[in-house]
Amino acid sequence: MQPFTQRVIEIIKSIPEGHVMTYGQVAQLAGSPRGARQVVRILHSLSRIHKLPWHRVVNAKGEIAIQDDESRMMQELYLQGEGVSVNHRGMIDLDKYRYVPEE
Repeated sequence: MQPFTQRVIEIIKSIPEGHVMTYGQVAQLAGSPRGARQVVRILHSLSRIHKLPWHRVVNAKGEIAIQDDESRMMQELYLQGEGVSVNHRGMIDLDKYRYVPEE
């Protein structure tokens, strides 16, 4: 496994319940500031294997970015179950719910 991939997995696993991080934020912390799309691919291919809390990662605007209706609804339900407010447009208030790990 590539070091970037391993670091992305560790960062996503560290997001506490009731918080979110953005794809770009994860990529930057993992050492590749322009690697947001790679984070998406890692989440897509490795979430199940590594039991990643995939639902805690959103786009830079705080939106649920998944297009598939069923998966989008699942992400919204998981986040709401953890106390994260998601509005009718699938938006999360990043000022309130963004997790910023101490470095």
